[in-house]
Amino acid sequence: MTTQVALVGGTGKLGTIIGAVIDELEGFEVSRVLTSSSDLSELDGADLVVDASTPQVSIEVVRAAVERGINVLVATSGWSSERIALVRPLVEAAGTGAVFIPNFSLGSVLGSALAAAAAPFFGSAEIIEAHRETKIDSPSGTAVRTAELIAAARAEQGPVSAPHADQRARGQQVGSVPIHSLRRPGVVAKQEVILSGPGESLTFTHDTTDSALAYAPGIRLAVPFAVQASGVIVGLEHMIDIGIRS
Repeated sequence: MTTQVALVGGTGKLGTIIGAVIDELEGFEVSRVLTSSSDLSELDGADLVVDASTPQVSIEVVRAAVERGINVLVATSGWSSERIALVRPLVEAAGTGAVFIPNFSLGSVLGSALAAAAAPFFGSAEIIEAHRETKIDSPSGTAVRTAELIAAARAEQGPVSAPHADQRARGQQVGSVPIHSLRRPGVVAKQEVILSGPGESLTFTHDTTDSALAYAPGIRLAVPFAVQASGVIVGLEHMIDIGIRS
């Protein structure tokens, strides 16, 4: 039996990549492609909804999928833990699954996990992330997720040290971690996590140079996983064994 996938935002850059990967997956078919302005009644009859729309539309897509009893895989950026908390009761009440993937790149997921594992040993942590100038949201979903992982890993130690955080130039704090966003031409995606302590620092850098090649392995893992998922699940780390969960 072929799993019928409704792909929202399927004409965008990320949606196009996701659609191409799904077309190659055995047992899956993109049966309908929606734009961010499509009527969500077009989701009717799908076995899985994949959302690659915009941050403004994404929450309505998730709600529409859950109301129809359809599992949803969310690839759209901008989903913080606070925003996910808004839809968690709906997902649980409906008995469906909602899988949120801030970044499909295996290298990015590993970099964030390693930074979180090291964070308890350093008093300071800051994130610098860069994307092309056309990216709508900032900070990126990957940076937000990384900061949340760092904060969770430092639950016993408490917030990181972020002096003068009241000044706008110090970045936006997520889980006490300052995030600095760059939006410029010629960049696909790059993230640096800088951990600092007395007399030393440790930097984790991930650089995406080709999004289609970098995201494909993660998409291949996430799509079949999302069909069988139950409840709210955040992060590709739940599909690969890296020893860190949240």
